Formats: sequence, structure tokens, C-alpha cells
Amino acid sequence: MDERYFYEPSKGHGLAHDPLSAIIGPRPIGWIGSRNAQGQRNLAPYSFFNCFNYRPPIIGFASIGWKDSVANIAATKVFTWNLATKSLAAQMNQSSVALANDEDEFDFAGLTAKPASIVAADYVAESPVNFECKLSQLIQLQGADGDKIDSWLVLGEVVAVHIDKQLLSPEGEFLTTKAAPILRAGGPTSFYGISENDRFDLSRPLPPNK
Repeated sequence: MDERYFYEPSKGHGLAHDPLSAIIGPRPIGWIGSRNAQGQRNLAPYSFFNCFNYRPPIIGFASIGWKDSVANIAATKVFTWNLATKSLAAQMNQSSVALANDEDEFDFAGLTAKPASIVAADYVAESPVNFECKLSQLIQLQGADGDKIDSWLVLGEVVAVHIDKQLLSPEGEFLTTKAAPILRAGGPTSFYGISENDRFDLSRPLPPNK
């Protein structure tokens, strides 16, 4: 009996839920603030998000479909990222509602929009960490066969960072667990938190002597 479940994604997974997003998880949340060319605010969470480079710092998120966030960033070349925390989980979820273009997700979710210091976008004042970003690349994804698909990767250089000072230790270390970030998992309603009980440390090994 084969102990491994095997499938080819192009032919379907045959399960109740696609396992991909559960396997690649839990994932940090791209809570993205933007404005359109007319200055209308937008706020939306994306579960395909991560950091890709140190210097310059580059973060990115992927949107399945040309959604308002992508259209806004394509037009204005800037956006913000906001740390989604346990205390802001309900508001983060509210901001995922599909509203009309002239409606404001900040207001709908009961959040305070604060104008960024450098870029022409707004960040979530209640969030303890905010990045101001300038668009570096906007890439339409494609399959191995070269065919374009209706998904877009937005990469941005972080040009300004706001951190609640309570989340910095006296030694200057960011206290990740104190921030209580929430992470997206695979199920339709699944999120996770983190705690010090889950922590373990590994030092990078030295190369063997030659």
C-alpha cells in the first residue's frame, strides 16, 4: 500500500480542500493600504505575502485577479503594509469584504487611516508595525508553458518603517511574540498565532574544514 497521497494539480487534487495553502503555511498576511489616482483609499488582506530581500528591503504579495489594490498600486506606484495582529483580526477580516470602488475599507472596518510620511498612501494607525513601500516590480504570473494567468505579483521596496516602541526590547530586538501577529492557514476560516512556547533556536553551521 502506497503511504503517500499523489496528485497532479492540473488534473485536480481529489480532496475536499486544496492542500497547497495548508502545506505552505501558516503564512504572514499582506494587509495592504493603497489609494487610486483620485485619492480614494483602499485596504485589503492578502494571504500570499512575504519578504524577499534585506537590502534594499523588498516585500511582496500576490493577487489572484486584477483587484483594486493592484490597480491602485499600478497607477500610483506606492502602498503600505500593516501588521495584522490578534487584537485586529476582526477588523482585518472586515477589510476583506468586496466593497464598491467609492467605499472605504478603513471606515467599513472601523480603522483609522493615517497618511504615510513618505508615500502617498495610508496606513492602519491601530496596527503596531507599518511599512511604506514604493513599487519595484509588477509581474503577471505565468505557468510553466509560458501562458499568462490572471494573477499578479506586486513587489515593493520598503522606504519607511513605523514600529510601536513597546515592541522593541532594551537591546533593540523586535519582540515578535509580543506583537501577536496572526498567520493564515489552509482552511477557509483557519488562522494561527505564535507564542514563546513554540520557539526554538538554531545557529547556522560553520563550513567544514578543508
